[in-house]
Amino acid sequence: MAPRPKNSAAPAKGDSQASTSKSGKATKATTSTRAKAAATKTAATSKASAAPTKAVPKASAKATKSTAKAAKSDATAKKPTPAPKAAAAKTKVAATKKAAPAKKPAAAKPAKNANGKRPIDENDEVENDEPHHASAEESEPRPRKRARAAATEEGPTGWRKQVVLKRRKRTVVNNPVPTTLLDVFVFGEGSSGELGLGSTRFEGKKPIDVKRPRINHNLSAEKVGVVDLACGGMHAVALTRDNRVLTWGVNDDKALGRDTTWAGRVRDAGAEDSDDDDDDDDTGVNPLESTPTEIERGELEDSDIICKVVATDSASFLLTTDGFVFGWGTFRGADGIIGFAKDIRVQPTPMLIAPLQDITNIVCGSNHVIALDVNGKVWTWGSGGQYQLGRKPVTRHGGPTTTLQPQPCGMFGKRHFAVDIAAGSYHSFYVDNQQRVWSWGLNNYSQTGHYEDTGKDDAMVLQPKLVDSLAEADIGMIAGGEHHSVARTKDGRLLTWGRVDGHQVGQPATLFNEDNTMFDENGRPRILLRPTAVPDIDAKFVAAGVDTSFAIDTTGRVHSWGFSANYQTGQGTTDDIEVPTVIDNSAIRSRQIIWAGAGGQYSMLAAEHKADGSPAVNGN
Repeated sequence: MAPRPKNSAAPAKGDSQASTSKSGKATKATTSTRAKAAATKTAATSKASAAPTKAVPKASAKATKSTAKAAKSDATAKKPTPAPKAAAAKTKVAATKKAAPAKKPAAAKPAKNANGKRPIDENDEVENDEPHHASAEESEPRPRKRARAAATEEGPTGWRKQVVLKRRKRTVVNNPVPTTLLDVFVFGEGSSGELGLGSTRFEGKKPIDVKRPRINHNLSAEKVGVVDLACGGMHAVALTRDNRVLTWGVNDDKALGRDTTWAGRVRDAGAEDSDDDDDDDDTGVNPLESTPTEIERGELEDSDIICKVVATDSASFLLTTDGFVFGWGTFRGADGIIGFAKDIRVQPTPMLIAPLQDITNIVCGSNHVIALDVNGKVWTWGSGGQYQLGRKPVTRHGGPTTTLQPQPCGMFGKRHFAVDIAAGSYHSFYVDNQQRVWSWGLNNYSQTGHYEDTGKDDAMVLQPKLVDSLAEADIGMIAGGEHHSVARTKDGRLLTWGRVDGHQVGQPATLFNEDNTMFDENGRPRILLRPTAVPDIDAKFVAAGVDTSFAIDTTGRVHSWGFSANYQTGQGTTDDIEVPTVIDNSAIRSRQIIWAGAGGQYSMLAAEHKADGSPAVNGN
């Protein structure tokens, strides 16, 4: 069977996310008040000053005749005034008062805005890590909007500097850092370096087309110390015990957060192939992409402690212990690149994602991100063409890039708030404080758990909606694929629903009937409508790739099923795996697997590494 493309199914019709290039229309910059103060005296009098032509108001008539004569004499002699006329215009009695030293002329202050408040210049000093306030009445400074308008790709603006300063003082959350050292096993195609095995043979084995789990020698627990992992579409991310982030795989959209420019190896087109040719040891894969390597720091500082990593198809993100999110790469829609932020097409290194703070969890779909904050509010951003953000993908004024700014996807408060989040490729979930599941996004295969317009290409749930089919399930964990979903209940039951034709739901053919399944015109089962239990598996962890799924049972054995054209099930075959089947090979047979993840054409497993060097074993 020919390998299936990373996203085999076309996005739903009605995807209004058009790719956008960086606008060449620059925002008009506000004239600097400090520039006005530095202008010539003539220009300051006739043009730069906002004061009316009548410089001395009626109040000055109270001055003595001698004072008036002296002023007139000074004007006739064309002597310089002790202060600029702009200062006289700001104070009615300025002409009769003694001029203050020119250390900081009043003319340098900007005029008050319509609200009677002075906007903050981005060059103003910031004290105690907080933006300077014009008055005690202001709860938030106003330059934020002004500085955003001036944002460019070239570097952070004054607004970004203020955000960075402000965030350092936030200590509301204290997210835990993972400490369990992991042995990492990989399998799948790997022709784009997504297995992280390098570009040449290791111990006689090629780094591509790995049929069954193989330990990744580049992620040694003793030397590297991986504690967290994430699978993107064609790249992967790892967090180490010493607070480093490593990436590998495809870097076309800067999802690796580092430079991987490589000249490549040129092979003589006229040379004859030979079975014992030394070139056979080299796959030609970019070694800089296929070898796990530390990212560039970008806006990260040494004080930032990372506790989680996640990835979309073309971007990567991390969460810090104090609740801030950083990311790099870009988001894509049906028509190509949307961008990473409003004025940034592709972000090459870690950048702080504002206005997020106090975040406790983040998850990713194919091209969108969901974040949960300490108050139970759910934030979404990225591509919204299938309503996976739970809000409109385009606004009249903002255009398609509006979705790149994190915003809440619903109404949350003290009575209703989220306690957990999950994502599929184009759909999303959250669990509320009453243990009810809400979902939204693409629903053409009932992957959200809703039945509205199921079977139609453009079926979508526009905003978070309570999933009645999971009302009594008591869900402990959810994972979404492209057109299917899996879940684990708190008592260990494994539930699946959604697309059937690639065995994504892991159910036997005898299960499907008119009550629980939608059939195609040829009478073949197409969609499993209701979340249905898979028998004989006591699950404690679930994961899903595009069309492949995994469940880890309480003994540490891992079961896989679904599409396997690129060996991504780890079963050593390109045939689809109909029902959950234990992965059994020498590399993991005696190991207790605690984590699983899947990308487009590859998968990973992780087992706890014992400090004494002996492997952790399963319960058998």
